[in-house]
Amino acid sequence: MKLVTAFAPATVANVSCGFDILGFAIDELGDEVTVKLVDTPGVKVVEIQGDGGKLPFDADKNTCSVAVQAMLNSLGVNLGIELSLFKGLPLGSGMGSSAASAAAALVAANEVLGNPFEKMDLVPFAMEAERIACGTAHADNVAPSILGGFVLIKDYDPLDVIKLPVPDGLYCTLLHPHLELKTMDSRSVLRQQISLKESTVQSGNIAGFIAGLFRNDFQLISRSLKDVIAEPTRALLIPGFYELRNVVREIGALGSGISGSGPTIFILSEGKEIALKVGKESKKVFEKIGLEVDVYVSKVNDKGAYVQSH
Repeated sequence: MKLVTAFAPATVANVSCGFDILGFAIDELGDEVTVKLVDTPGVKVVEIQGDGGKLPFDADKNTCSVAVQAMLNSLGVNLGIELSLFKGLPLGSGMGSSAASAAAALVAANEVLGNPFEKMDLVPFAMEAERIACGTAHADNVAPSILGGFVLIKDYDPLDVIKLPVPDGLYCTLLHPHLELKTMDSRSVLRQQISLKESTVQSGNIAGFIAGLFRNDFQLISRSLKDVIAEPTRALLIPGFYELRNVVREIGALGSGISGSGPTIFILSEGKEIALKVGKESKKVFEKIGLEVDVYVSKVNDKGAYVQSH
């Protein structure tokens, strides 16, 4: 009997201008999955903690088991695997909750099986789990959760994933208001068509943001953190969003945006001191409108998912 536990971090997807193509990983927050190799063939979810009884044990519907089954299918083997999931992330939070579960399961399973895959090779299996979770096999959460750091999804056909540099001193403040916003609902409000002008502006912003990462240019990063495609409609679903954005800019934050499909908001800052102050003042904005909020301050996690114990 072989048993391995792995941890996978929370993630911020889209990162304002990088809709569906950019994401980064957060420190400390995340999910744990224990994988046990057993004699009876088949993938089973045997334990789930921290989800409030909301997640399915059905192996065809849980992101952990779907991801591991995709891995086994790729290897052409029918092994017995039992999965125990320990949720450290709230559901429907915009922090890559479903992605973290799949990423942790894959890293643990890969270790149990003797590491037949490199980390990058695990991304397509995790994408199949995202298809189950939200209807779209996107990689902007699963790729940074597995690989760590900033990740660019250049293309999906074929999949082309590029890890980007993380500037020293870049901090993220995450604000998770206590309301659930399902990815499917958040995607449903998106416009199906955008103008040529909007496409040009968005292209310039994502190019500027990536250039800022490579050049350690915080001001260029700040000027580029603007989304003209998804944010204008999604922001309407998050109370206090625009007031918060104005407050954090005045404090000295580089910029802010919706994490994934929301309702979590991310704020990037140069240095921990500003990031902490941003968290403190942001909490006041939500308290004023009667909404509880969890605040997390973290450096960008460049490690990604990893094995915790054997």
